[in-house]
Amino acid sequence: MSGKDSLFVHAGRHSERYHGAVNPPVYRASTILHPSVAVMEATGKTPFEGVRYGRYGTPTTFAFEEAVAAVEGGVRAIAMPSGLAAITATLMALLKSGDHLLMVDTAYFPTRKFCDSVLSGLGIETTYYDPTVGAGIESLIRPNTRLVFTESPGSLTFEVQDVPAIAAIAHAHGALVAMDNTWGILTFQPFAHGVDVSIQACTKYVVGHADAMLGSITVADEDLWLRLKTSVAAFGHSPGTEEMFLGLRGLRTLGVRLRHHAQTALKLTTWLRDRPEVAQVLYPPLPGDAHHELWKRDFDGACGLFGVILNPASKPAVDAMLDGYRYFNLGFSWGGFESLVIPTSGHSIVRTATAWAPPGPSLRFHAGLEDADDLLADLEAGFDRLRAAG
Repeated sequence: MSGKDSLFVHAGRHSERYHGAVNPPVYRASTILHPSVAVMEATGKTPFEGVRYGRYGTPTTFAFEEAVAAVEGGVRAIAMPSGLAAITATLMALLKSGDHLLMVDTAYFPTRKFCDSVLSGLGIETTYYDPTVGAGIESLIRPNTRLVFTESPGSLTFEVQDVPAIAAIAHAHGALVAMDNTWGILTFQPFAHGVDVSIQACTKYVVGHADAMLGSITVADEDLWLRLKTSVAAFGHSPGTEEMFLGLRGLRTLGVRLRHHAQTALKLTTWLRDRPEVAQVLYPPLPGDAHHELWKRDFDGACGLFGVILNPASKPAVDAMLDGYRYFNLGFSWGGFESLVIPTSGHSIVRTATAWAPPGPSLRFHAGLEDADDLLADLEAGFDRLRAAG
């Protein structure tokens, strides 16, 4: 299929297997019965193929994994219970004691915590690097560097990474490249840019309705898939089939939803850029953004997540602005149909390789599927509260 929307609608669907049902059904199964000893023995000859036991996957699992692999442009995918589980499982599968990991300094905070506690306790050293380093990452590569982890854009401060340059250096030194590609679902083709392992927090845009936790790991190499799958199975990761059904449901409308999110976000960020209360808007698709040219080179679309740095303002004034929103509700995560906002100043953003010193409070917004004009009015009223409380 050449069109992305057609891919979203049809990937992982095999109605002929399910009596013509449009969607693969939910298989609630743990024990799988075998008609004979010979059949039971045959199911274990090829690793992880076929329906053997619920933890290893059901037809619902396989449909979801097939669909995600197609959307990401990979060969095989592995369903995971959450995005964080997908990240930590990848790190555990690809690293061992004595190895060195290069982790982007904009890493999702739980990822950083995992590196600093679990991986360090296993004798795996992590070095955090500037997300804008590009080919300069070569100076950080060691003989024992086994993995470079990227996230582009960073989900709090929105730096776009030069992933092809990083991948070329990493591969030249025998290291693999993993990427959290949640922001770039559909719009960034990881394997065409040198990534070896693409991770999705499917909780966000794939599910799309804020009602299920789900993650995925996708690769374009069968041997690498087997290496990851073997480790994932050993740790007992097993997402629920209801969640995978919801992930499949979300995929069907991902294209149209994502375009709406992106169109609204561009309208909001263009308006916000000219507000006197705003010091900086962080949204790479916005012309004039520090990372716009790199985004334009490597991405063919966007999503609804962006950041805003305010001019200096008191915490009570910012709280008054945030507490009174009608549509931008306070809540973590993003990618659902709803608009969200969180303050990101202070403990939310941790840096050890780079400095993060905005001139005023920082916020993260997700533009949902509401009317853009309603969201603009909500932002306008928020600035009124900010000034009144200031």
